Amino acid sequence: MPEQYTIIRAAIRAGQSIATATLIRTGGPPGAKLLIFPDGHSEGSLGHPDLERRVVADALDMLAQGATRVVEYADRGAAVFVESFVPPPTLFMVGGVHIAVALSTLAKVIGFHTVVVDPRSAFATEARFPHADELVVAWPDEALEGRLDARSCVAVLTHDPKLDDPALRVALASPARYIGALGSSKTHATRRDRLRGEGFSDEQLARIHGPIGLPIGAKTPPEIALSILADVVSVQRKG
Repeated sequence: MPEQYTIIRAAIRAGQSIATATLIRTGGPPGAKLLIFPDGHSEGSLGHPDLERRVVADALDMLAQGATRVVEYADRGAAVFVESFVPPPTLFMVGGVHIAVALSTLAKVIGFHTVVVDPRSAFATEARFPHADELVVAWPDEALEGRLDARSCVAVLTHDPKLDDPALRVALASPARYIGALGSSKTHATRRDRLRGEGFSDEQLARIHGPIGLPIGAKTPPEIALSILADVVSVQRKG
């Protein structure tokens, strides 16, 4: 058991996801613990291989969402407490614009890992984004490829199809939790038509929150940033 806690602590310190499954009712030794890793392998034992396979499958789904709860296995008379330990969710902001300056500050306050992406080095600077965790000077498709998981949030803010569309293509092909794009309803309709013409389905395009943000009557960049962050949090909490 002490070795398992050492593994959990090391994963948390390294910013890696890990889940624990603890048997809390019958089906095996009470208190038996299993560690589950994102690649599907596990360490430890709950006493029953069949139960362990089911727990690992359920825990992987929960780990992807950062969820923690008791899972009942009525046919075995067992209950397992699955706890997810995950790094902070990441908010990717495409475009180092004024709204992104405010958004990166607000998002950092509530616990997001913040990443600003812009191929224009004059926009993605430490002076403009002192609170951002990462500044990526690269085209959005290059910067986002392979980085988006089920807890990632993407806010596309440039108003420029040359930057917005590549970002949206990568985001729509990913399991990202939230995808939003700045622009009026007319701009968003035109954007959807472009992406539909590239082969994206209406179901896929429905994942884009556009116009981005909750309708709170926001006018200034900080107010718009607040509306975006509220929308992101709403999706995270409500699904």
